[in-house]
Amino acid sequence: MSLRHHSLVAWQRADDLFIKLHRLSLQSFPSYERFELGGQLRRAAYSVPANIVEGFAKRYRRARLHFLNISEASLAEVGYCIHAARRLGYISDAAYDELELEIRKVAAPLGGLVRSAHFLPTALSMLGSGVMGAVLTILVQRLMQ
Repeated sequence: MSLRHHSLVAWQRADDLFIKLHRLSLQSFPSYERFELGGQLRRAAYSVPANIVEGFAKRYRRARLHFLNISEASLAEVGYCIHAARRLGYISDAAYDELELEIRKVAAPLGGLVRSAHFLPTALSMLGSGVMGAVLTILVQRLMQ
Protein backbone atom coordinates (compact mmCIF):
# COMPACT_ATOMS: atom_id res chain seq x y z
CA MET A 1 0.00 0.00 0.00
CA SER A 2 1.48 3.32 -1.06
CA LEU A 3 0.87 6.18 1.33
CA ARG A 4 -0.18 9.59 -0.02
CA HIS A 5 3.08 11.30 0.90
CA HIS A 6 5.12 8.80 -1.13
CA SER A 7 4.22 10.68 -4.30
CA LEU A 8 5.63 13.97 -3.00
CA VAL A 9 8.99 14.91 -4.51
CA ALA A 10 9.82 16.92 -1.38
CA TRP A 11 9.29 13.87 0.82
CA GLN A 12 11.22 11.55 -1.51
CA ARG A 13 14.22 13.87 -1.58
CA ALA A 14 14.06 14.57 2.16
CA ASP A 15 13.89 10.83 2.86
CA ASP A 16 16.93 10.20 0.65
CA LEU A 17 18.80 13.06 2.33
CA PHE A 18 18.03 11.66 5.79
CA ILE A 19 19.38 8.21 4.87
CA LYS A 20 22.52 9.74 3.36
CA LEU A 21 23.18 12.00 6.35
CA HIS A 22 22.44 9.24 8.85
CA ARG A 23 25.05 7.01 7.24
CA LEU A 24 27.53 9.86 6.80
CA SER A 25 27.35 10.90 10.46
CA LEU A 26 27.94 7.34 11.65
CA GLN A 27 30.75 6.60 9.19
CA SER A 28 32.60 9.90 8.81
CA PHE A 29 32.29 11.66 12.15
CA PRO A 30 34.71 10.83 14.95
CA SER A 31 33.28 8.46 17.56
CA TYR A 32 33.00 11.23 20.17
CA GLU A 33 30.85 13.29 17.75
CA ARG A 34 28.40 10.51 16.87
CA PHE A 35 26.29 11.46 19.88
CA GLU A 36 26.77 15.22 19.75
CA LEU A 37 26.85 16.89 16.33
CA GLY A 38 26.10 13.59 14.60
CA GLY A 39 23.05 12.97 16.75
CA GLN A 40 21.78 16.49 16.21
CA LEU A 41 22.30 16.15 12.46
CA ARG A 42 20.42 12.85 12.40
CA ARG A 43 17.50 14.27 14.44
CA ALA A 44 17.23 17.38 12.26
CA ALA A 45 17.48 15.34 9.05
CA TYR A 46 14.84 12.89 10.30
CA SER A 47 12.53 15.78 11.21
CA VAL A 48 12.36 17.04 7.61
CA PRO A 49 10.56 14.06 6.00
CA ALA A 50 8.72 13.16 9.22
CA ASN A 51 7.09 16.59 9.42
CA ILE A 52 6.23 16.52 5.71
CA VAL A 53 4.37 13.26 6.39
CA GLU A 54 2.58 14.67 9.40
CA GLY A 55 1.74 17.94 7.64
CA PHE A 56 0.46 16.16 4.57
CA ALA A 57 -1.89 14.14 6.75
CA LYS A 58 -3.58 17.34 7.96
CA ARG A 59 -6.65 18.62 6.17
CA TYR A 60 -6.60 22.25 7.16
CA ARG A 61 -4.23 25.01 6.17
CA ARG A 62 -3.09 26.07 9.62
CA ALA A 63 -2.25 22.54 10.75
CA ARG A 64 -0.50 21.60 7.52
CA LEU A 65 1.50 24.84 7.46
CA HIS A 66 2.60 24.28 11.04
CA PHE A 67 4.28 20.97 10.20
CA LEU A 68 5.64 22.13 6.87
CA ASN A 69 7.20 25.14 8.60
CA ILE A 70 8.84 22.81 11.13
CA SER A 71 10.16 20.78 8.20
CA GLU A 72 11.66 23.90 6.60
CA ALA A 73 13.24 24.94 9.89
CA SER A 74 14.72 21.47 10.36
CA LEU A 75 16.16 21.63 6.86
CA ALA A 76 17.84 24.92 7.78
CA GLU A 77 19.25 23.22 10.89
CA VAL A 78 20.61 20.41 8.71
CA GLY A 79 22.37 23.08 6.65
CA TYR A 80 24.03 24.48 9.74
CA CYS A 81 25.06 21.02 10.99
CA ILE A 82 26.85 20.21 7.75
CA HIS A 83 28.44 23.68 7.80
CA ALA A 84 29.78 22.92 11.29
CA ALA A 85 30.92 19.46 10.21
CA ARG A 86 32.89 20.96 7.34
CA ARG A 87 34.50 23.61 9.56
CA LEU A 88 35.46 20.93 12.07
CA GLY A 89 37.02 18.84 9.29
CA TYR A 90 34.56 15.93 9.46
CA ILE A 91 33.50 16.30 5.83
CA SER A 92 35.38 17.60 2.81
CA ASP A 93 34.55 20.74 0.89
CA ALA A 94 33.38 18.57 -2.01
CA ALA A 95 31.05 16.57 0.25
CA TYR A 96 29.75 19.80 1.74
CA ASP A 97 29.02 21.25 -1.72
CA GLU A 98 27.18 18.06 -2.72
CA LEU A 99 25.08 18.12 0.46
CA GLU A 100 24.28 21.81 0.03
CA LEU A 101 22.96 21.02 -3.45
CA GLU A 102 20.83 18.21 -2.06
CA ILE A 103 19.45 20.53 0.61
CA ARG A 104 18.44 23.02 -2.10
CA LYS A 105 16.82 20.15 -4.02
CA VAL A 106 14.68 19.41 -0.96
CA ALA A 107 13.96 23.07 -0.23
CA ALA A 108 12.52 23.84 -3.67
CA PRO A 109 9.60 21.36 -3.66
CA LEU A 110 9.12 21.86 0.09
CA GLY A 111 8.60 25.56 -0.57
CA GLY A 112 6.07 24.58 -3.22
CA LEU A 113 4.17 22.50 -0.66
CA VAL A 114 4.10 25.47 1.69
CA ARG A 115 2.77 27.74 -1.07
CA SER A 116 0.11 25.19 -2.06
CA ALA A 117 -0.98 24.79 1.56
CA HIS A 118 -2.09 28.42 1.53
CA PHE A 119 -4.92 27.35 -0.80
CA LEU A 120 -6.29 24.71 1.58
CA PRO A 121 -9.56 25.47 3.33
CA THR A 122 -9.48 26.73 6.87
CA ALA A 123 -11.38 24.85 9.54
CA LEU A 124 -13.86 27.72 9.79
CA SER A 125 -14.54 27.79 6.06
CA MET A 126 -15.64 24.16 6.23
CA LEU A 127 -18.52 24.99 8.59
CA GLY A 128 -20.74 26.16 5.79
CA SER A 129 -22.81 29.20 5.06
CA GLY A 130 -26.17 30.38 6.25
CA VAL A 131 -27.42 30.86 9.77
CA MET A 132 -26.17 27.51 11.08
CA GLY A 133 -22.71 28.08 9.59
CA ALA A 134 -22.57 31.56 11.15
CA VAL A 135 -23.55 30.21 14.56
CA LEU A 136 -20.95 27.42 14.34
CA THR A 137 -18.29 29.91 13.22
CA ILE A 138 -18.99 32.17 16.21
CA LEU A 139 -18.89 29.21 18.61
CA VAL A 140 -15.61 27.93 17.20
CA GLN A 141 -14.06 31.39 17.32
CA ARG A 142 -15.05 31.82 20.96
CA LEU A 143 -13.64 28.39 21.83
CA MET A 144 -10.34 29.30 20.18
CA GLN A 145 -9.92 32.47 22.29
